[in-house]
Amino acid sequence: MSTLRTYKKNPDDLGLFGKFWFYVLMILGALVSIFPFYWMFVVGTNDKGAVFHVPPLLTIGDQFIDNFKRVLDKADFFQALGNSLFVSSMVTISVVFFCTLAGYAFAKYEFPFKNVLFYFVIATLFVPQQLGVLPTYVIMAKLHWIDSFKALIVPAMVNAFGIFWMRQYISTAVHTELIEAGRIDGGGHFRIFWNIAIPVITPAMATLGILNFMTVWNDFFWPLVVLKNKEHFTIQIALQQLFTTRDGLDYGMIMSATFTATLPLLVVFLLFSRWVIAGLTSGAVKS
Repeated sequence: MSTLRTYKKNPDDLGLFGKFWFYVLMILGALVSIFPFYWMFVVGTNDKGAVFHVPPLLTIGDQFIDNFKRVLDKADFFQALGNSLFVSSMVTISVVFFCTLAGYAFAKYEFPFKNVLFYFVIATLFVPQQLGVLPTYVIMAKLHWIDSFKALIVPAMVNAFGIFWMRQYISTAVHTELIEAGRIDGGGHFRIFWNIAIPVITPAMATLGILNFMTVWNDFFWPLVVLKNKEHFTIQIALQQLFTTRDGLDYGMIMSATFTATLPLLVVFLLFSRWVIAGLTSGAVKS
């Protein structure tokens, strides 16, 4: 009874207690998520034997520059980094634009076989990506695009997930009344799309962009298949070159390169995190 009376007198105590443990769990979760990245940096700043240290080494060393110099000796790291940045940016821009157009058409226009076409697009998500490697390679060879950036960019300019994501978001975020008002004011189809729909669906576009950028940046298999010349290698192919050595794996060198290759992803996510969070949580809270 005394506990019940105390709770009645101070109802906010339980709320403060809950908030305290909530933040504790969030901080612990953040630390667990950051630890692999931090440990990768620690290994990159020490010699190659640091990875085998038991318990795991947690102190930052002073050999990061020396390790990274060996990376530059074995691979064209910065050129590969620039190649990945170019390819990922081009693919992301095209995916966001074309998938948004397609999603807008599926969400707000009526045309023959609309639902059939949309279901067909969704059905392609169930097809393993590896099954399309051979026919896509044959097409790239017929076009003489092997060992070029076009073989990486053009096949990835549109994807089914992007169309589905934008269609679902536009269906709920862009109201038909806004489109009708734009038509009454004399706006054309593309002008209504650009001036009315785009400002409303920016969070979804940013979310799609960052997810696609990360996917293309981390892609290893398809660039390995179509790229032959070292001048065209992406960062994932360049990192793979570091594993080909006769003297055993130099984990300090590998981790220093991997840490540096991960930094652009962190920068991109930090720049667009506000829109990404808004896009992922849209509709989660009802007004």
